[in-house]
Amino acid sequence: MLLEVKDLKKHYTVRSGLFTKAKELVYALDGVSFTLEEGKTLGLVGESGCGKSTLGRAVLRLIEPTSGEVYLEGMEICKLEKKELKDYRKKMQIIFQDPFGSLNPKQSVGKIVSEPLDNYDVEKGKTREEIVVQLLTRVGLKPEHMSRYPQEFSGGQRQRIGIARALALRPKLIVGDEPVSSLDVSIQAQVLNLLMDLQGEYGLSYLFISHDLGVVRHMSNRIAVMYLGRFVELAAAEELYEAPLHPYSQALLSSIPASDRRVKKHRIILEGDVPSPIHPPSGCRFHPRCSLYQGLQSPICTEETPIFREVRQSHWVSCHQVQD
Repeated sequence: MLLEVKDLKKHYTVRSGLFTKAKELVYALDGVSFTLEEGKTLGLVGESGCGKSTLGRAVLRLIEPTSGEVYLEGMEICKLEKKELKDYRKKMQIIFQDPFGSLNPKQSVGKIVSEPLDNYDVEKGKTREEIVVQLLTRVGLKPEHMSRYPQEFSGGQRQRIGIARALALRPKLIVGDEPVSSLDVSIQAQVLNLLMDLQGEYGLSYLFISHDLGVVRHMSNRIAVMYLGRFVELAAAEELYEAPLHPYSQALLSSIPASDRRVKKHRIILEGDVPSPIHPPSGCRFHPRCSLYQGLQSPICTEETPIFREVRQSHWVSCHQVQD
């Protein structure tokens, strides 16, 4: 197993008001567990603010988790000191959402891609330059682009630069934080195909974050659905799309347009807004918007937090009303 995450939490402390010193907790990530095999992709989906990006950054320790454990190739990295963690950072990298803001406009492309090599003192001189050329060529750019600057490229090209940078140290795990959401649809397809080709070539594992349900299905072996900082469902991609069990998953997937216009699809409309992560609902966090709860008014939904359990083989759900 390449990656194993156990009960990972990230809580932020905020002031409860502008003129008060009282503080409250934001439950951005509140007890998430999963595993990721080598060479596989786990997709993360959910509404904005559900904790997807927080999870990706906490796994990489770009932000420090409040509690929980993260194992990379069997090593618990949350306990590593700065010097020890630096060695493990070679094995895990990130592709950011914004290809405009994630690249330093004052650095040339060659400098941007070679910066990880500089940080770890990997090769020098002409050999390092050859590595950069190989990386740029592999992601669809040209050697002469080394001397140019990010603002001279299109969004798709900038994201390719970001991918080349992420590959520089030959990592095993890459977190893709909505890496194609800011790109045109035609460019999205090209970048996604590139990521899949690279996965096969280098044996990469992806934690792929996206709000685009079609993109996640195309990329992922397994998919986790998040709501208010927790997983509500986790299953193989095709099984989740064909037979979702959690009411929230069913509502999300019902929003995907049918490929055949002649097919009428039932759209599930969720009532109300996403509750505040500062004051999440008691019991099941989804119950104020849940169609099952509205029909049953079951007290267990408001009083007890559902256990994230395996109801079918490798199909996990957090819902009181879903039967084993």
